Amino acid sequence: MKKTALSDKVSLSETIAIDERVRELKAQGREVISFGAGQPDAPTPASVGEAGIAAIRGGMTGYTSPAGTMELRKAICEKFQRDQGLDYEPGDIVVSAGAKQSIYMALSALVDPGEEVLIPSPYWVSYPTQVAVVGGVPKVIVTDESTGFKVTPQQLREAITDRTSCLILNSPSNPTGSVYTRSELAALAEVIVSSGIHVITDEIYERIVYDGAEHVSLAALSPEMKERTAVVNGVSKAYSMTGWRIGYFAANRAWAQAATALQSHVCGNPCSISQEAATHALRAADPDVERMVSVFARRRMAVLKWLGQAPAIRLSPPAGAFYAFPDFSAYFHRSFGGEKIGDDLGLARFFIDEAGVALVPGRGFGAPNNLRISYAVADEQIDKGLAAMVEALGKLE
Repeated sequence: MKKTALSDKVSLSETIAIDERVRELKAQGREVISFGAGQPDAPTPASVGEAGIAAIRGGMTGYTSPAGTMELRKAICEKFQRDQGLDYEPGDIVVSAGAKQSIYMALSALVDPGEEVLIPSPYWVSYPTQVAVVGGVPKVIVTDESTGFKVTPQQLREAITDRTSCLILNSPSNPTGSVYTRSELAALAEVIVSSGIHVITDEIYERIVYDGAEHVSLAALSPEMKERTAVVNGVSKAYSMTGWRIGYFAANRAWAQAATALQSHVCGNPCSISQEAATHALRAADPDVERMVSVFARRRMAVLKWLGQAPAIRLSPPAGAFYAFPDFSAYFHRSFGGEKIGDDLGLARFFIDEAGVALVPGRGFGAPNNLRISYAVADEQIDKGLAAMVEALGKLE
């Protein structure tokens, strides 16, 4: 068949590609510990699962509003008021099949062909592709460890042009785990409001923070900022509901209505059964979230301990999410068995072959010196896998 110019440029998500490679090796009988998955390893809370079962048995299997059920949108409004002090009404909410689709729908309703979307790097792998799919121009703002992988007001101001439509901001971050402070967001908000651009904030990891870090929503800083912001969230990470596929965003009424109209032609509506389960999660499953975050906090410390045993690794310790994003570039010019490790892809292959561990190369996140480690895996796998990784690094000449 003839491929379109767009489809010819788009490849499988790097994180999914690593998962596929691990499945292939395991099917061949190889033992591989994967640090690639971007999903909690805990099961969906039992009460949430029961709510989904009850929805099936209760016959809640038909179409819903394209924007989501009224009851779920009410629960989302309650969540925004409870957690961020943000006042929204159900008409300001759009529920989609995961936060990934929520970001896409928000972009579709805002960005015209040729307009720029600012994306700080390292970024989640799908941001640039989604911008390109809607006809926008991804414009990357490079950040590094010196600022904790956070874009500065000066960088943002210098990147904005008369073609800029919006900024995508992710905090806590995938892949770096960085979390913007209130003062850092306030400084960015001044630039955003004065320039007149909009923002899509990806806050899917908001509940997963450590060491006293505070998640702050940019939209909560001022009425002007709220008017310019689409706040994206979902139940996948906090409630371990990745396969249920429920995300949502809140925005000003015109933005939400435009996205709802587009979504009505894309997927009709998100899954009715999953929406019932998500409603229950938002209203009753917080104790399960707290238990899961305490487990991630313990694993985070184990990851920091192991990475500290490889002195050439540079790491900005994550304050949120469940990822570490070390800089491995000091190892790129070393060799093993006469073969040089040239880049992040070469090192990722070396780890799979020599240590039996899978990490995600950083180039997919716009940071080719780094590799992403997910610690959403069992404690014993963290110890076994990272010990093997550190030992393998010691073999490089």
